[in-house]
Amino acid sequence: MPVNRLTIGIAVLATMFLVGFPFWRSGGDFGALTTYLLQTGALILIFAIITIGLNVQLGYAGIDNFGVAGFLMLGAYTAGLFVLPPPSSEFVRYIFGLGPSLDIAPALYTADWLPHLVGIVAAALACSLLAVLIAFVTPRLSHDYLAIATIGMAELIRAVGTVQDDLVNGDRGLVGIIGPFESFFTTSQYQVFFFILVAVVLAVVYVAAQSSVRSPWGRVLRALREDEIAVAAVGKSAFRFKLQSFILGAAIMGIGAAMFAFYRRGLTPSDFEPLQGTFLFWVMLIVGGTGNNRGAVLGAYIVWALWISTLQLASLPLPDELASRIPFLRYVLLGVFFIAMLNLRPSGLLPEEARVSRWVEKLAASNPVRPRNVGAPPAASAAPLKLEDSHRKAT
Repeated sequence: MPVNRLTIGIAVLATMFLVGFPFWRSGGDFGALTTYLLQTGALILIFAIITIGLNVQLGYAGIDNFGVAGFLMLGAYTAGLFVLPPPSSEFVRYIFGLGPSLDIAPALYTADWLPHLVGIVAAALACSLLAVLIAFVTPRLSHDYLAIATIGMAELIRAVGTVQDDLVNGDRGLVGIIGPFESFFTTSQYQVFFFILVAVVLAVVYVAAQSSVRSPWGRVLRALREDEIAVAAVGKSAFRFKLQSFILGAAIMGIGAAMFAFYRRGLTPSDFEPLQGTFLFWVMLIVGGTGNNRGAVLGAYIVWALWISTLQLASLPLPDELASRIPFLRYVLLGVFFIAMLNLRPSGLLPEEARVSRWVEKLAASNPVRPRNVGAPPAASAAPLKLEDSHRKAT
């Protein structure tokens, strides 16, 4: 699918902000710039994973999930609890810490990777179970009821995590979460390794999501999004397919949340407020293009690059009244950008592509349609007489 000039221009502008501001503030220090880009790039890749999960729900099946923050908090805390050791202080309390107990084969260095692998799987399963619970609370998964249910669920999870000190250490959160294979590298080397690791996870998630949308299952979801009654009329269970999409999207969000926990090394309930935990991912997906996984990745990159770069505006020679309000004005700037994109590209920078089954495409490629008049005599291909000419001959 060709990319238009507006998409290229916005991507270049976001890149200029992402690279230009830190390069200018560091005085041209390429080492500092590289460190900053590796850290920010890893976070963008993690957000791209989460945005793909939202795209599976919203872009494929039209499921309005306004509780992304709740899924992220559940997945991140679950992964963290599988990596951390048991609590050893009366001021640090959480339900369990399974990190050391998963070192089942020291010769294979299982302490450095097995807790993280189990944590990722557990995070995906926990988010999937939460999706099942919400689905049966709102059986039809209709737009309004599901939106209300997911918002309430997200706030309930955040409130419980904040108030219950014995569950996940309350508002103090979890600290000391280490990344996989961290002991094998120095700090600078690990930044490169973690960036590559997240890129590999994103690639796997992207390929899986792309394969699903090109499958018969994905085509049913897209038809379900457009006309649920028509899909039910041909014998497909709308609830069953929506539930599958909701669970798959939640599992992908759980994977992204686990990588976020390994990236942050510490979690607090304030990390999952509705604005940054839900609204930003909706903006990423809508700006990039719903129903297009490439658009989800591009939207995560552009929106986060612009969002993180707005804080750099405080370093400009601005009046004190304006510079002190940059953390609040960034919301205004993001809102203006979002409204502008809705007017300029309502379908996103990379809109959904019209596709048919890949088997149909292969069949059409192997059996091209021959012209209808091939081999016919010249007289057979002559233009037909006009109505007035035939009437004149008849008279």
